[in-house]
Amino acid sequence: MKEKVQAVMDKIRPMLQADGGDVELVDVENGIVKVRLTGACKGCPMSQMTLKNGIERLLKKEIPEIKSVESV
Repeated sequence: MKEKVQAVMDKIRPMLQADGGDVELVDVENGIVKVRLTGACKGCPMSQMTLKNGIERLLKKEIPEIKSVESV
């Protein structure tokens, strides 16, 4: 499961890096993906929207077993 999540996140990563940020996979447990936003994403006021409307939406679409994505 972790490998599948990482593969999907690798599709998102270039968009975040273009704005000076990045996302790092921390863990996948019981359908909950834990990520760490880094770089410009870390302090960005839009980071929760990026997390929920971008990363979580794409992960749920590609991997239906995913329940949510949380920032740690």
